[in-house]
Amino acid sequence: MNTICWRNGKIQFIDQTRLPHETVVLETDDYQCIVAALKTLQIRGAPAIGVAAAYAVAAGAAKVETDSPAEFLSELDNICRTVASARPTAVNLFWAIERMRKAVQGETVAEMKASLLAEAKRMEAEDAEVNRKIGRFGAELIPDGATVLTHCNAGALATVTYGTALGVIRAAKEQGKTLQVYADETRPLLQGARLTAWELMQDNIPVTLITDNMAGHFLHKGVITCAIVGADRIAANGDVANKIGTYSVAVLAAENGVPFYVAAPTSTIDMALATGDEIPIEERSPEEVTCIGGVRVAPEGVAVANPAFDVTPHHYVSAIITEKGVAQEPYVERLREIIGGSS
Repeated sequence: MNTICWRNGKIQFIDQTRLPHETVVLETDDYQCIVAALKTLQIRGAPAIGVAAAYAVAAGAAKVETDSPAEFLSELDNICRTVASARPTAVNLFWAIERMRKAVQGETVAEMKASLLAEAKRMEAEDAEVNRKIGRFGAELIPDGATVLTHCNAGALATVTYGTALGVIRAAKEQGKTLQVYADETRPLLQGARLTAWELMQDNIPVTLITDNMAGHFLHKGVITCAIVGADRIAANGDVANKIGTYSVAVLAAENGVPFYVAAPTSTIDMALATGDEIPIEERSPEEVTCIGGVRVAPEGVAVANPAFDVTPHHYVSAIITEKGVAQEPYVERLREIIGGSS
């Protein structure tokens, strides 16, 4: 099934916190449950967050009990604000909410509710096609026989299906290329170890799991052909916010002359922000750092910093792969062209 979808009047989604040990599919028609799932990372990954937000708005709207369009729209505003509070960094969340606001059509409340659900379903369907286009563009950058380093999870689990960074890897394999992947474990929540490694093994793509602090070693040894990651927000100048540790990988890749690619849909590009310095960085619970799998590994009372993302300056980014084409420096001009529809 898809990571998230609408089935039989409910939102169904894979609980990513239970992987890789068990695949659990949850369902709900309560938008507050989706907000909670976003906050606890049961649903994660920028594109998946966007579709989840759309379905949350549609589900919340469906339960508004009024025949007054004015009252309905007022309550819809409250629902949108609640959904927007779930996570601060991934711009797809806010992109999806704004798109849902603009999608409201009809003269009656029933018609408005139907238009919202139709738009959310449309966004789910679009995500799969967008990711396959990203994959096709990105696969051209992956040589046959490549060893690809990736960080965190930008696969099917981070989207509706197929993936962005892992979508590029999947597309390269579909083209008949031989390749293997080195996956950073991605502390503190181990998305690389738990999710990326699991996905690639499901697809029979050779994957080697390494700890985060091994990346420099393998880059220096010439093992890695290129690095590719996803993104949670991309500023107008090409600065990229992604899972914490991405910046380190990019710097190490540059030091060793290895291309560093970012794969993301255009919905992740925030042209309203001039640079990555303006991207809000989510600070998460200290327990994510002090505990692993529920087992405490740090002394009681230790001070903890836990930013969930970092920003990679654009000059470390070799290319940004989108569904509308591949952007390279100068990013300000090229991203503007891409957002405007040019490929």
